[in-house]
Amino acid sequence: MSEGPAVRRRPREPWGGVSPFSIKTKLGVLVVIAVLITTGLMMIAMRTATELRFITVFSMIATLLITQFVAHSLTAPLDDMNAVARSISHGDYTRRVRENRRDELGDLAQTINRMADDLEAQERQRKELVANVSHELRTPIAGLRAVLENIVDGVTQADPETMRTALKQTERLGRLVETLLDLSRLDNGVVPLKKRRFEVWPYLSGVLKEANMVATARAGIASGSGSHTRNDVHLHLDVSPPELTAHADPERIHQVVANLIDNAVKHSPAHGRVTVKARRGSLPESLELEVLDEGPGIPRSEWHRVFERFNRGQVRRPHGPGSDGGTGLGLAIARWAVDLHGGRIGVAESDRGCRILVTLPGLPSLPS
Repeated sequence: MSEGPAVRRRPREPWGGVSPFSIKTKLGVLVVIAVLITTGLMMIAMRTATELRFITVFSMIATLLITQFVAHSLTAPLDDMNAVARSISHGDYTRRVRENRRDELGDLAQTINRMADDLEAQERQRKELVANVSHELRTPIAGLRAVLENIVDGVTQADPETMRTALKQTERLGRLVETLLDLSRLDNGVVPLKKRRFEVWPYLSGVLKEANMVATARAGIASGSGSHTRNDVHLHLDVSPPELTAHADPERIHQVVANLIDNAVKHSPAHGRVTVKARRGSLPESLELEVLDEGPGIPRSEWHRVFERFNRGQVRRPHGPGSDGGTGLGLAIARWAVDLHGGRIGVAESDRGCRILVTLPGLPSLPS
């Protein structure tokens, strides 16, 4: 969607009827001026013996001219508002009403502009939501397709382990579809978290296994945020201590880790290495995750922008072989899921490549 010609204006207090420039005041001044003109002309007529009919004509002409001027100043903004409202009704949210008045019409113009801003923001959020949902649906569909095609082509056997992997992808796809049915709560900013305690090592092992399965899929299968066939990047898991546990929503954390891995794989060099580290945080059941790659890294000037939606970076040759660069949604979705937990995500210092650090708060600390 194209940006509107005007920026969002800072809200100000309505003037209402107390403003010295209100329409009521202007109409009152119009009546007073008309009376003064008529009275003045009458006094002139009495002193100069001018005929009353000339005084009446002059008084009417002067009053009509002043009335016409005031009426034009009131109707011209209404015509502008009508044109803007008609454009909004046709789906064009870029037009705005000029806010150069300090009366009730100025308040109305400000209200119309705020309405247009809100409608434009909602339309943009709707499109971004559709893009986000499409982005999240690609991964389980690609993984399930990879498993089924390998079975059909005889690459792998339909053993219980392979079928369990396919079932897990199908179940995740079902959970994502259920999320679509809960869009009303998402639009209202109310997204429930299903937190529970889980063991980090087996959980992350499953996430990396799914990532490997998608990465080794055949050419043309769409993965997380782009169509690429990177099967030369080694994924390494480092959890310390091995019995580490965390308290969070596993489905949301799956979104975080899967998108970070997908992003790291795309930016890795040929035969590169992506490492996922997990450590215990400072609070009970808290968790610190790191995803490191060996790619070109992210310039410090871009650190604050990497989690913006549709941002695909500006580094030279940022994507590894076989990658199309994606849609720029993976890191934005990861930040959204981390924010839901009240955690933090950001780019951290690294000697080589890119290092993304995620901190999850775990259980809230009890007051002493």
